[in-house]
Amino acid sequence: MRTRVRGWRWRRNPLRRRSDVVEAWTVLVVAVLLFVVAPLVGVAAGLHAHDQARALAAAQRAERHQVRAVVIGDVPERVSEVQSDRRTPYRAQVRWTEPGKGVRTAWARVPAGTRAGEPVPVWFDSRGRNVAPPPDDAAVWQHAVTIGLCAAGGTATVVVLGHAVERRIALRHRLAEWEREWARTGPRWTQPRTWGDG
Repeated sequence: MRTRVRGWRWRRNPLRRRSDVVEAWTVLVVAVLLFVVAPLVGVAAGLHAHDQARALAAAQRAERHQVRAVVIGDVPERVSEVQSDRRTPYRAQVRWTEPGKGVRTAWARVPAGTRAGEPVPVWFDSRGRNVAPPPDDAAVWQHAVTIGLCAAGGTATVVVLGHAVERRIALRHRLAEWEREWARTGPRWTQPRTWGDG
């Protein structure tokens, strides 16, 4: 029956080699990296990404403006044929009244399924180009969490791969140590003994 003794690499015993001690310390370092450092890297990357995304969203909100426009003209035929996915926007001509500038008309992206005459919110930048709305708080947090998870996962992957490489190197060193030890002690076990040997 096979018995496993926990922590034998940490205690002095005749079977322990230098590579066993190195591997024991490596396992401890890997555990700290996986359960402490990797989550901290993820949190730091997530917070940094959150700050950047929030600053970008604020800059976009300052540069872009929303207008309440009305869709004019007919819906394109190719859009009306493919209306199963109502999330896909399409370009349509819209009209709105801007204070001090009168009635304006432009092409803008509107939600699929929008009919002529329906009001839609559209966003424009300072140059009058139709743009996507600036990200809201939920999108900023989603971006931050995604970056944090990717950073933590990437760190953990590097640690695990590094540990796998270290284990292969440690195995080679351990086998070499056993080979040297056997070269010293093997002849005493393999030489034929005579009755006169005591």
